[in-house]
Order: sequence, then structure tokens, then C-alpha cells
Amino acid sequence: MEKAINRQKILLDHLRPPTSSDHNYEAFLSATNCAAGDSASYHRTSAFGDDVVIVAAYRSPLCKAKRGAFKDTYPDDLLAPVLKALIEKTNVNPAEVGDIVVGTVLAPGSQRARECRMAAFYAGFPETVPLRTVNRQCSSGLQAVADVAAAIKAGFYDIGIGAGLESMTTDRMDWGGSVNPKVQDFAQAQDCLLPMGVTSENVAHRFGVTREEQDQAAVESHRKAAAATATGKFRDEIVPVRTKLVDPKTGDEKPITVSVDDGIRPNATISDLAKLKPVFKKNGTTTAGNSSQLTDGAGAVLLMKRSVAVLKGLPILGVFRTFAAVGVDPAVMGIGPAVAIPAAVKAAGLELDDIDLFEINEAFASQFVYCRKKLELDPAKINVNGGAMAIGHPLGATGARCVATLLHEMKRRGKDCRFGVVSMCIGTGMGAAAVFERGDAVDELCNARTVNANGLLSKDAK
Repeated sequence: MEKAINRQKILLDHLRPPTSSDHNYEAFLSATNCAAGDSASYHRTSAFGDDVVIVAAYRSPLCKAKRGAFKDTYPDDLLAPVLKALIEKTNVNPAEVGDIVVGTVLAPGSQRARECRMAAFYAGFPETVPLRTVNRQCSSGLQAVADVAAAIKAGFYDIGIGAGLESMTTDRMDWGGSVNPKVQDFAQAQDCLLPMGVTSENVAHRFGVTREEQDQAAVESHRKAAAATATGKFRDEIVPVRTKLVDPKTGDEKPITVSVDDGIRPNATISDLAKLKPVFKKNGTTTAGNSSQLTDGAGAVLLMKRSVAVLKGLPILGVFRTFAAVGVDPAVMGIGPAVAIPAAVKAAGLELDDIDLFEINEAFASQFVYCRKKLELDPAKINVNGGAMAIGHPLGATGARCVATLLHEMKRRGKDCRFGVVSMCIGTGMGAAAVFERGDAVDELCNARTVNANGLLSKDAK
């Protein structure tokens, strides 16, 4: 009996956290980090299976609003196929999903929430699986992914979906209703009402981004997106959508299957773009050619606790590391990524040079060029398959789309690509960014002692 009691005391002592009186705790932590190498902060979560991983990420094709292949498609019919793909391609029981969070921007909140709930039923989810929407403007899709990751980390559930949806054909971008006259007394509040194109002009003017730089960035975006399409890169992330086209004259419906983005212009040239007139300011530099396209589309990301993914035998596409949202001057809202990216990277315990791949949303060429130059990023690491100026920017879906594009490209690159970042600017003056790690890139735990097997309750019991 005395021997058993002594064993219990030893076990309890192992569980008791060290105090300043009997251990130098700070020195212990420092020594552990040094022994573990360059990713010590990740070791516990990966070794114990309680970090958050992505096992699947898909998107619909992105199509031009009002005149593209989805102009006659209901918003819920855009979201349902990507939700269904997550379940079908992983064989996860849909009843196990703890929550579905959908980023969306333009539609009235309660209406879009109902449409998303309807889409979940179309996709085969049972009534027991809840759903909600989230709106942080252009980062709504990324915010949805971050919200799900945080909920899994908090222990609310083990499996969740972060998604995004936008039909810019269906929903208008203009302000509805009256504006509070109090806004006249607050300069920054007034700037929250600026058209996004005007903020693009402000960025170009304030930071000296030339028209030539903007047009060059647009051409590069189209060139890279066209190459990615031609080589089949997007096939890994795109879910074909069955829909219809309506003849405007006869009203006849024609069934179609959409499997490619329809806004990419492979033959775009600097000389062609130079002919376009500024849209938002006389003698300005922001044109329809060097801005993101109005787009319809959806995306979805399946996240879960690592231990659950391992138990199910699912390949890990990526690991969610950190997320940051940071406010900036609304008049130059496009600079958001230049502030948010360093914040997210720092939170991950990394430096900018550690990041191998970036997906930075190209809301406007002016802000994209500024952020690239401000952070001194290698152009070869950014938007390697093109960006929103070519593919399109379905506001609420962009974050989820970028996560899918980033993680599939990181998988293709293998060992040469360990860390990636998704980032975008946000209307009213913010930026958001998230850091991801390639799924198979976690370091081996190198600071743990090997304990020989024995039949005792504690290795210290004799």
C-alpha cells in the first residue's frame, strides 16, 4: 500500500507546474526552445495532435458578374457544390461537422444566411449541423476560416468548415438607406464612405505608384493565370458547377457545366491597358484593366483537429498557424496587407524571409504594387498563379479561394515551400493575413528524451 501511495505522489509531482522556488522556469523554456530548433512553438501541437489542420480546400470557377457563366445562377447553387465536394472527397460524415461559417459581404444578412443554410441542405448536411455567416468585407472568407480554426482550438468542436460566397450579379454594391449626418464631423468616418476606386487613387498618389507599374502588374496577373489554367494547375482546387444559361430574348434555359474561370485575358498587353481611361478620377491611374473584376463564386475549407485527421487517415493539406486583422487609414485602405502580413508572421514566430509563398488579393494594382514594394517581397513568391485582376474578386469568397490556391500550390512545390501567407485589404481601412504551413512539413520533435519501456506506473518508481 505504501509503495502505491508513493507512486501516486510521484505522478502528482509530475503534473504540478514548476514554481520559481524549485525551478528556473524561464531558463527551462529557453533551453527547450534552443534544443527544439527553429519551430519549437509548433512541436507540442503537432506532437500531441491538438493543432488545427486543413484536409481539403476547394472553390468554384470564378465568373464575370452580370455577363459570365454564373449570371443566371442562384447564390446558394454556387456554395452547395463546394460544400458537397469537401464531404465527398474526404468521406467525412457530414453529421460530424461542428459548424459551417460562411463569409459573405453584399447580400442582406438574414437573406444570405438563409441561402447558405439552404445550400448546406443541398450539399447533404443534416439539420443538426449549424451554420452562420460573417462579414469583414473583402476578408470575410479568410475570417470564416480563422473563426473555425479558433473554435476548434478552443475545443468547441473538432471539425468545421470555413467558406465564402458572393454573387456580385445578384447583389448591389451601392449604399442602401440614409447616412448619419454626424459623419460630417469625423474625417475618418467620412473616408469610410469613399468608393474603393477612389482609395486606390489615393494610394497611387500618396505613395507614388505609377500607371505603368499598375498596368504591368495587371498583365502579369493575366499571364500567370492563363499559364496556370493551361497547365491544369487549377484543376486541383476547382469544383465544376452544373448550372444554366438563360437566353435573354427567348427565356430558354440551356444546361451547362462550368469548370474554368472566365475572366482571364491571356492576350492582355501593356499597350492595350494603356488605352483604357481612368474610372474614378480625372487624370487618375486606376482603370477597369488594373482593378479586380466583379465576380461570382464560392469556396470552402475543411478544418479539423490534427488527432481527428490522423484517426480518419486523412492527408493533411496544410496547418493553420496564425491570423491577424489590423486597422489602417480608411482613405488608403489598400495598404492593409503591408501592416497585417508582418503582424501575422510575427505571431507565428517567423520572419518575412521565412515565407515561401504569398497570396495577396489584387483588389487594385495600386495597392498590390505598394504592398509588394513596402514589404520588399520577392515578386517570384507572390500570386504565382495570377490574382484577382485576372481571376476575379468575389468579395466574400476571396479568402477561401486564396487558401485553396495557396495550399494546393504549396503541396505541388513540396519541400521547397514550407510556409505561406494569405492576405488582403479590407474596405473601411483594414488588412487581414493568415499564416499556413504545408501539411507534411512539421519538424521532428528533437528535444525529447527516449524512455525505455517498463511496466511501472512511473519511470521514476523503483
